Amino acid sequence: KSRGNVVSPQEVTEHFGADVLRLWVFSTRYSEDVRISQEILERTTDAYRKIRNTLKYLLGNLYDFKPASSLPYAELLEVDRWTLLKLSGLIREVTEAMEAFEFHRAFQTLHQFCVIEMSSFYLDLLKDRLYTLSSDGHERRSGQTVLYQIWGTLCRLLAPLLSFTAEEAFQGTLGEGASFHLQDWPQANPLWDDPELGKRWERLLVLREAVL
Repeated sequence: KSRGNVVSPQEVTEHFGADVLRLWVFSTRYSEDVRISQEILERTTDAYRKIRNTLKYLLGNLYDFKPASSLPYAELLEVDRWTLLKLSGLIREVTEAMEAFEFHRAFQTLHQFCVIEMSSFYLDLLKDRLYTLSSDGHERRSGQTVLYQIWGTLCRLLAPLLSFTAEEAFQGTLGEGASFHLQDWPQANPLWDDPELGKRWERLLVLREAVL
């Protein structure tokens, strides 16, 4: 109930969409009092749009990319390798939260990854390489290699939360016909784990924040 009135799931779906309703359920701490209101649904919609915009950015910049064009890990630029390190951590954190039935924590981790690591830093940093350099140059291919990994991982991790959006994103530019819900759950790649690289970039990010 909300403000004394019954909230119809059908009305929420018609107004906000089925995935927003699913995201509200997923982001709610079921161990506490469950609350719903217009304001809560609008905040959930805003979170949904940020996640969806991340997927749109990924697909928009993979339009001319083929998986066979992926660069080996050792040939990636350092910031791209750092991003894969963060992606590996995302897989572990979301998997741990899901297995513990802490769905709200899984949502918060995914949302933070899209908003902070991606939109506020890496995707913004990547624009010059994607938009201005040679279409098949090493720097651009390095970025696209990582975007492809992020796209595949996010779609899989988001499938339980945003089933329709994840499927739509998968059936876009890079889909191969089969439903994404038939794909395996992503596994953290040990090759991407580089603690020294992580420490170095944490120091750089602290310095970047101070400069900004």
